[in-house]
Amino acid sequence: MRSEPHVAAAAALIGNPGRVAMLGMLMDGRALPASELAAAAGLSAAGASDHLAQLLSGGLLTMTREGRHRYYRLANEHVAAVLEALATLDHPRLAPRTIPKRQNDNPLRFARSCYDHLAGELGVLLASALQDRTLLVPGEGKRFSVTPAGARWFADKLSIEIDALKPARHGIACGCLDWTERRYHLAGPLGAVLLRRSFDLGFLRRGKEPRAVKLTGTGAKFLAVELGVNCR
Repeated sequence: MRSEPHVAAAAALIGNPGRVAMLGMLMDGRALPASELAAAAGLSAAGASDHLAQLLSGGLLTMTREGRHRYYRLANEHVAAVLEALATLDHPRLAPRTIPKRQNDNPLRFARSCYDHLAGELGVLLASALQDRTLLVPGEGKRFSVTPAGARWFADKLSIEIDALKPARHGIACGCLDWTERRYHLAGPLGAVLLRRSFDLGFLRRGKEPRAVKLTGTGAKFLAVELGVNCR
């Protein structure tokens, strides 16, 4: 079966400014009502409803009802990965950096959520540090494998049991190309549970901007002591 018609249809949906604005609002994995999405995209209620219907029929969104309200979210992490990758096309001359920028200078570049995992400079630095300490090793394609030492580290330091994770399309851990850093941050089931645990343990908190994530003092200390990442 030829894939071109499916690619063209998805590209047409993403290419509309109003629709891409609403998709961007959902990149942190939340479910939002149509009214909030319409306001973010600068659309009328009727216009937003039409665009959301197209995104639903195109398989990019799912919708749930709560009483009289409808809430929309991205269909899955693959939609988020496509949107994140497409964003790299907006910055053809952006060079990767290895020294972290202060999070107050550009919050979204420093740290943000990419669907259900951590992205931005902080996400890239974390993925690199885990590999430097051989807690993760590159596998086939975009996959990462967790080493025995890594399994012990995740269990001891973060109460994450690797054996309990259910593999996804690319295993339990994989790379996701970061649109600002042009390097890979950690995605997959391990990336998702790592972000959740970081919030639970007070290492990270939500920022004021949509998708923005703030590194706390506790989190900075943990990264410095456990992984040698200096973000202050």
